[in-house]
Amino acid sequence: MRSDVVRLYKVVHTWTGITAGMFLFIAFYAGSITVFAEPLARWVASPAPVRLTALARSDELIAHTLAARPDAAKEFTLHLGETEDLWARLTWRKGKDDRTPWSAELSPEGDLRLAQSYRSSLADFVDNIHRTAGIPGANDIGETIMGVVSAVYAVALVSGLIIVLPSLVKDLFALRISPNLKRMWLDAHNVVGVVSLPFHIVIALSAVVFCLHEPLYDALDYVVYDGRLKSIMAASNPFNSIKKDERPAPMLPVNTLLERVKAASPSFVPAEMRYRNAGLRGASVQVWGYDTRYMTRGKGFAVISPVTGEIANTDYLPGREGAWTGVVATFFALHFATFGGDVVRVCYFLLGIAGAFLFYSGNLLWIESRRRTERRNGGPVIQKTSTRLMSAATVGVCLGAICAISITIVAAKWLNGRVTNIDVWHNGVYYAVFLASVLWSFLRGAAAASVELLWLAGIAAAAIPLTSLFSWASPALSMQGSASMAALGVDLVALSAALCFVWMARSAAHRVEYGPADSVWAASHRQLQEAAR
Repeated sequence: MRSDVVRLYKVVHTWTGITAGMFLFIAFYAGSITVFAEPLARWVASPAPVRLTALARSDELIAHTLAARPDAAKEFTLHLGETEDLWARLTWRKGKDDRTPWSAELSPEGDLRLAQSYRSSLADFVDNIHRTAGIPGANDIGETIMGVVSAVYAVALVSGLIIVLPSLVKDLFALRISPNLKRMWLDAHNVVGVVSLPFHIVIALSAVVFCLHEPLYDALDYVVYDGRLKSIMAASNPFNSIKKDERPAPMLPVNTLLERVKAASPSFVPAEMRYRNAGLRGASVQVWGYDTRYMTRGKGFAVISPVTGEIANTDYLPGREGAWTGVVATFFALHFATFGGDVVRVCYFLLGIAGAFLFYSGNLLWIESRRRTERRNGGPVIQKTSTRLMSAATVGVCLGAICAISITIVAAKWLNGRVTNIDVWHNGVYYAVFLASVLWSFLRGAAAASVELLWLAGIAAAAIPLTSLFSWASPALSMQGSASMAALGVDLVALSAALCFVWMARSAAHRVEYGPADSVWAASHRQLQEAAR
């Protein structure tokens, strides 16, 4: 390959990477956490106010609830699991914007207990950071920006591959550990990038579609469907598969409905049942659940009539999808790791962390390449202002996001059940820590801030398992810790991360003190001493 072609693609790769790198770091780091959204929800959950009603009494619970609260018939959810994050057997909301759901339980004597409680949605908050890179404002603004960033990311992938092609065979697995840290970082960057390239291609392309689906739909509506797309989508909506009929009608027992779905897909594991228009002939039930043998959008579901027991729609039931919905489900599954069980989720978690490293190391390589190795007039190389600002921004944004997410997780456990609107606190804690970290990085400089923020990241990560210890040791705190493997897994991963951050902080401190004095990572007092000489 001609050297001028390689140089051209190197310029393209550098600037597309620099433009998108910090956004993608946040998206990948938060995305790796959302792979285990369910364990995180179980870790942060506060104890249920009362014991969950036995599943065998579900029909009795539904009948009592609808008699006492007819408004719940419009839409309510019957939860079938027994995990810590399930705080009630039956829940409903007055509307889509209602953030304080109602719940219903039966006492051992058969009395109905109604309650209203604001529940933590920490996993959803972290997922929102993943989808928008934490860009404040309406979600569609952040998602649109991330769609453009993902397109730039795809260009960076292609150009990066072209750069390494000439030396791919010789240098693919070469990781040269030497005093030349730039060479070592470049080797690590190339290995991670090439080995995980298929994963990154899938993530980049799917993210473009997910984030820019509204403009894409608008374009298709204009070019292909002649303004009829919305009506076509409404007609094919599985939730409209049962015709509207407001005549009263009795409903079949819960177990009967579950048996019908089980017969349609024996390996499907139901997790919840969402009733709509209960008590009417036009009622419907969406039975949501999992089947790790198939690609799904997350939870799969079947739509069944609670009056006749007829399965009305299986377009999103794993293993029973239509041709188009099967393709869409595969697309979603490859992005969100909703297939293959825990093994695939662990792989995606590691690939997500490796992806975050890829973008962080790319920025570091650009910063290091700015250093002029040739001294002029016998004096030290003085880093440009642009390089210092970029290094401070990289440290502040990347490490600030890590610290902010960890501290938000810890705060969610302490505040859950103690504040009326915990989602507001999620936003307040995250952005306060993130913005303070960015400001601190610019005030202190990249060298000092990298060490200090890495120590903060280590302390924040360690606070997660320490919070669990507090909850176990002090029941009076009303933060009952969970002994389930899912919740313990959160503590173990956080503890491992804390140890990694401490090791990184010590390494960064050593480089600041003893590394090249003309580096942007050198302590400022050493640069001044060298300049004085």
